[in-house]
Amino acid sequence: MDSASKMEIGSKIKGLRIKKGLTQEELADRCELSKGFISQLENDVTSPSIATLIDILQCLGTDLPHFFNDNKDDQIVFGATDYFEKIDSELHNKIEWIIPNAQKNEMEPIRVTLEAGGSTYPDLPHEGEEFGYVLSGTIYIVIGDKTAKAKKGESFYFRPDSRHYIKAGEKAGASFIWISTPPNF
Repeated sequence: MDSASKMEIGSKIKGLRIKKGLTQEELADRCELSKGFISQLENDVTSPSIATLIDILQCLGTDLPHFFNDNKDDQIVFGATDYFEKIDSELHNKIEWIIPNAQKNEMEPIRVTLEAGGSTYPDLPHEGEEFGYVLSGTIYIVIGDKTAKAKKGESFYFRPDSRHYIKAGEKAGASFIWISTPPNF
C-alpha cells in the first residue's frame, strides 16, 4: 500500500472516531485493540489487515464500501425500496429501518407496526433519548413500572433510564415512528 493510501485511511479513521465522539482509548476498547495500535494507525505508522479494518469500521458504524466511497452526493430521500424490515412473529411486530445504515448517524429512526397485543422487544436502560410519533392506533409506552398511553397524532419522548418497551392494545394494532439517539435499534 503506498503512503498516500495509508495516510487517507489513518486520517479518515481519525475523522470518523472524532465524529463519533470517541477517544482513541474508547475506540480501542470497543474493537478489542490497544490504544497504541489505534494511535499508530491514525498517524500512519502502521496499516491494518483487512479483517482488523472491517472490525474498526464496524465499531465506527460503517463498512468498507461506505468508507472507501468518496461520493459526496449523499442520498437525502428514502423510499420503500431502501427500507430494511424485520418481522418478529413471537412479539407480533414489524420493524422497518427507514434510513439505511442509520447506526452511523446521530439518530436512528424506525417505523414499527404492532398487531393487536403485539409489543417491541424489552430494552435495557441505555444512554440517550427516545422520541416517537403515533401514525395509527394507540400504544402504551412501558418504562420501568410506569405506563404512558399515546394515540394517533400524539408524540412521546423519554430518557431510557429503565427497562422499556412499547405495546399495542389487545383489540387493535398500531404503527409509529420511533427515533433513538444515539442509535440503539
